[in-house]
Amino acid sequence: MTQQKDDPTFAQVDSKKVRRVAAIALAALTAAAWIAFRWQAVPSEAPLEERLLSISQEAGGRPGEPILPLRRAEGLDPAKVALGRQLFRDPRLSADDSISCATCHPLERGGADGLPVSPGVGGAQGNINAPSVLTAAHNFRQFWDGRAATLEEQAGGPITNPIEMASTWEQVLAKLRADGDLARNFAQAYPAGLTPDTIRHALAEFERSLPAPSRFDRWLLGDDGALAINELAGYRLFKKHGCSGCHQGRNVGGNLFQRFGVMTAYFAGKTPSKADLGRFNVTGRDEDRHVFKVPSLRNVARTAPYFHDASATRLEDAVRVMGRHQLGMELPDSDITQIVAFLRTLDSESAP
Repeated sequence: MTQQKDDPTFAQVDSKKVRRVAAIALAALTAAAWIAFRWQAVPSEAPLEERLLSISQEAGGRPGEPILPLRRAEGLDPAKVALGRQLFRDPRLSADDSISCATCHPLERGGADGLPVSPGVGGAQGNINAPSVLTAAHNFRQFWDGRAATLEEQAGGPITNPIEMASTWEQVLAKLRADGDLARNFAQAYPAGLTPDTIRHALAEFERSLPAPSRFDRWLLGDDGALAINELAGYRLFKKHGCSGCHQGRNVGGNLFQRFGVMTAYFAGKTPSKADLGRFNVTGRDEDRHVFKVPSLRNVARTAPYFHDASATRLEDAVRVMGRHQLGMELPDSDITQIVAFLRTLDSESAP
């Protein structure tokens, strides 16, 4: 007997197919947008062959993969990196000398403190989960809402934020200039000496020095023995289900904005906080409500809890939520296990 289209069971199956097709289409469109972004990154006046070669060379040893291999930073000034490293751990950047950048972004824990929200000066509580800084240099914008265009802009933000370091540049400069050795080192590295701009630049240079490759990068560069069978299976599922539509490029994310709740409403039934509004807080446009910078998945296994609201405490839970709200499907436990196995290969193999 032929099943009729007005049969509720048929309608339910058909609806699932529609959502799935829409999710695949969305992933394809997002990947196409990323390719266009990479294309435009090559000077438009370059010959066609040169532009194609540039993108191909960037892709590394395995053509056609949506993820690009990560390499250690080159061309940085060691003196400026060293100054940034010192400032990154210096609590004098905060009003009461109690908090440094490393307080909320401990490098040994993947560049994030593992707390739902980070404490500020005087016990002030942040309103959003602190992201990792380990590969922030490869983000196209900084912060969840993308309000900072550069690492320098991001580095200066927490210093004067009243619920973070709660300081002023006048206070910071007075304390640091009183440190003779630090002042001399800055004068040697920067003709202008200690200024807000040179402090921000040194911190940014240090962050640019942090990215360290992973086992997955070795596989991308041709090492067939770098990944186990279940990890490779997880990567195939990661691509098959459409995860790589948003999580691709050198940072496995961090290069575009996306709505949290593409297929089903993640914020349904709750009163959104200001942090939940995402990019809307920057642009004021209704279409930017609940839109966030797609986070990098590098070192993701080390940086629980997950999402801007820290609502997922396990990586498995985060993958399940992504499947439901971004792809419109309930991922089987077996798929989640294998995808998580792949995600763990994105952890840096050496300390930054």
